[in-house]
Amino acid sequence: MSTDETSRFVRLKVELVLEVVDGEALTGGALQRIAESSAQGELPEGERSHAESAVQEDEAEAVAYLVDPFDLVGDVPGAELVQASWSSEQVDYDPDSPDWDLDEDDGGEDGEDDV
Repeated sequence: MSTDETSRFVRLKVELVLEVVDGEALTGGALQRIAESSAQGELPEGERSHAESAVQEDEAEAVAYLVDPFDLVGDVPGAELVQASWSSEQVDYDPDSPDWDLDEDDGGEDGEDDV
């Protein structure tokens, strides 16, 4: 593919596993973020109580309120975040299981190893 035909877009795939070592701190941080977002008008008041309830019931929801993909790439020179989506879920994690081998080739479309 010539330079003129090369896409200017790059898909960055990241998979992380977090261990919650202090659920109260996690939930508290998420509640603080929700309060700040609401105070700044970024979160409509009608959605605030739903968000607060969600993060108090599910630590994965709390993580989702605290992790922002823009924070990962916001300072990358010469690049602008065009689209982002993310989700979080509680998982059973076994670091010895081959299912969690992050160095394994995922057999992606481009045939290159994950970095």
